[in-house]
Amino acid sequence: MTVLPCPTCQKPVAAEAPNLPAAFPFCSERCRLIDLGRWLGEEFKIPARIEDTEESEEGEPPLP
Repeated sequence: MTVLPCPTCQKPVAAEAPNLPAAFPFCSERCRLIDLGRWLGEEFKIPARIEDTEESEEGEPPLP
């Protein structure tokens, strides 16, 4: 049986089909909602790739 830590609270979560928790990879709905709140509150971010200004001079306006 594979056991992974919950991304929010680090509690062990069994990762075997067909017995996956409904909130997998989280241990509970509460941990899933805490994680969602962190994304919505911008605690977690995915870095954006900055475009070269030379490429944007070819007729397309620069990204904000």
